[in-house]
Amino acid sequence: MNLTLKIWRQKGANDKGKIVDYAVSEVSPDMSFLEMLDVLNQDLIEKGEEPVAFDHDCREGICGMCSMFVNGQAHGPDSMVTVCQLHMRSFNDGDTIYIEPWRATAFPVIKDLIVDRTAFDRIQHAGGFISVNTSGNTQDANAIPIEKANADAAFDAATCIGCGACVASCKNSSAMLFVSAKVSQFALLPQGQVEATDRVLNMVKQMDEEGFGNCTNTGACEVECPKGISLENIARMNREYLKASLKG
Repeated sequence: MNLTLKIWRQKGANDKGKIVDYAVSEVSPDMSFLEMLDVLNQDLIEKGEEPVAFDHDCREGICGMCSMFVNGQAHGPDSMVTVCQLHMRSFNDGDTIYIEPWRATAFPVIKDLIVDRTAFDRIQHAGGFISVNTSGNTQDANAIPIEKANADAAFDAATCIGCGACVASCKNSSAMLFVSAKVSQFALLPQGQVEATDRVLNMVKQMDEEGFGNCTNTGACEVECPKGISLENIARMNREYLKASLKG
């Protein structure tokens, strides 16, 4: 496959970026999208040019780092996959592919296709955890009875990898799907009840302080989420927030 890549290049957070054209040839349909970018970067290095900076780690769809727009769609044209799981057989010989970073005030560009997603980390630090007393005879979590429906919903919420596709796809750059997933995975389990009030209040407060927009229920976040996180989590978080506010 021979392809034309139009890639966003930006030297630093304070620099002006632009789209730069690159040609890549002999791309195998069996390559992953990131492997194709590796081929491009190897060519650039051999030419003495600066390679394209992009974030990646696991290349197994579980870390959420390889976040970017491909032809205007978060993580590319396939559904329920991250960019590292996207393969070049999803494209045709001769295609032109646009590759850009996330676009959100709370996700400033660091360089090229890499954005700063530490806002998510700060939201997590604000309440995305439980405190367990490990001294003495700690009760085994498997010994605590939990309704299967609640356990399944908690596990579904916990599959969120924090990639930021929900924010980048939302017209308001809302982080409600991410935050609600992190709230839900504990709100549905007995281990999360002790800090339930502080958790939702603190995480929503931090979300607002980070500059994310409001949710208007257009559903783009759920559609583009590579893990299929449901909008039901937002409804659950709103209920948790209302209960916590009334307790306060």
